[in-house]
Amino acid sequence: MRSSLKRRQFLVSITQALGTSMLINTPLLSQAYPLSDGKAPLTVGQIMEMILKTIPDAPFPKTVDTLKSGSASQPVTGIVSTMFATTEVIEKAAKAGANFIIAHEPTFYNHADETDWLKDSDVLRYKQNLLTKHGIAVWRFHDYWHSHRPDGIWTGMLSKLDWAKYAKDDNSHVLTMPATPLHQLIAHAKQKLDIKTVRVVGDRNQVCQRVLLLPGASGGRNQIAAIEKARPEVVICGESSEWETPEYVRDARRSGQKLSLVVLGHIMSEAAGMEWLVSWLKPQVPGINVTYIPSGNPFSYE
Repeated sequence: MRSSLKRRQFLVSITQALGTSMLINTPLLSQAYPLSDGKAPLTVGQIMEMILKTIPDAPFPKTVDTLKSGSASQPVTGIVSTMFATTEVIEKAAKAGANFIIAHEPTFYNHADETDWLKDSDVLRYKQNLLTKHGIAVWRFHDYWHSHRPDGIWTGMLSKLDWAKYAKDDNSHVLTMPATPLHQLIAHAKQKLDIKTVRVVGDRNQVCQRVLLLPGASGGRNQIAAIEKARPEVVICGESSEWETPEYVRDARRSGQKLSLVVLGHIMSEAAGMEWLVSWLKPQVPGINVTYIPSGNPFSYE
């Protein structure tokens, strides 16, 4: 009963941004909305509430998963899932008639989407004005999607790679695969995830069976601790500081361990999880078009 009441109270009414589309950064919302009766269109707040009911212990008292623009009370005309709410994604969403973007990563260039330090930035103002012009609400869906059981990003990644059959229940991040040369694993990941290039520490001809898959950026200490525990032959991660895990792997190899590291890039190592969100969410919002728009990789390679 208390848990149910807590969920009903988590939504807040958010003041619509004025002028240059002031950043909304409230840890979700204070006014609950009744679920749609099938006649009135669902609002942003109702869909957020519906999603959070599927997340253990949600809403969280502290989270970066807040509305970054728009209002919880606005009716939803369409939903776009993406990694980043880039200006290009915003324009494509508007063209598709969608006014609710669910993004995994920050909208305003820092983890907490703080904007005080950018108050005089023409770039920030341009993006905020674009969101206001098209009446688009942006909700970050990071902490909650990782807290879903199973982890939404992880599930989408395994599905895209067709590696779910290699995951074990006791530690799903450790995959036990048929003996495969590392260069074949790399080629498979690049093809499935549409990655042009990866960074490698180790031997491309090394035969691997035990793979530690760590999408995103869990941090060097967490990555190294996971390696120490799992004892894999290769670690495939999203992102790693050059002075942390890569140096650990280099020293491990020098000491005689058969250990390699493949760095996919943060964005492309998690994008499949936001693509998978579409198939997960569609049945819960009948009548609303839900699509995935890739934000892509901003880098080119010379």
